Amino acid sequence: MTTCTHCHTPDPTGSTLCIHCTATLTEQLTALPRMYAELEQHLTPGSSSGQGRAGKGGPAPLPLRVDILDMRAEFDTVSAWLSAVHDARRLQGPRLAGDSLTRLHTAVAGLLAHMPWIVIWPHAHDLAQEIGDLHRNAATVIDPDPRPRGRRIGHCPAAYEDGVLCGAVLTLRPGEQVVSCSWCSASYPPATWSALKQLIDADTAAA
Repeated sequence: MTTCTHCHTPDPTGSTLCIHCTATLTEQLTALPRMYAELEQHLTPGSSSGQGRAGKGGPAPLPLRVDILDMRAEFDTVSAWLSAVHDARRLQGPRLAGDSLTRLHTAVAGLLAHMPWIVIWPHAHDLAQEIGDLHRNAATVIDPDPRPRGRRIGHCPAAYEDGVLCGAVLTLRPGEQVVSCSWCSASYPPATWSALKQLIDADTAAA
């Protein structure tokens, strides 16, 4: 059994990325065009009366937020990764035409089409890391979540029928009394936490 190069959990498929990380990468890529478009709404700072003057009266046009411009420019990394995949597979370079959003849609569709190959690519972790960072940075602007994220417990020790461990990250969310695995649906009430810790420690030591 191999270990996922991104989350470092055991992976029975022998891939560079485990099933969970592949699903997360796919979801993040799919969301990027929407997030890029929504960032445009944050380019101009909030206006207020009397903020600047223009020629013959009236407020001057508000400046654009440089941080948002820079963040939108970072979306070009998606096209760069598609080009890297084409190079690695010795394919003709991708055709990326149109405006920025159109090119982003094309790049995302291209990476998703190559996903069966990407999951065994040695650079899959780097791709997942950069796309994850891009997604998180954009989310802090367009979809800020003020809720606390909860406490990380460890990797789920539940075993499937074939004996393969789940390995997904367990988190105790704020206000909840039961640790639940979002991947395999296993649940661990407080009475089992001592045994849960022993299993997690044992799995970590054996990895």
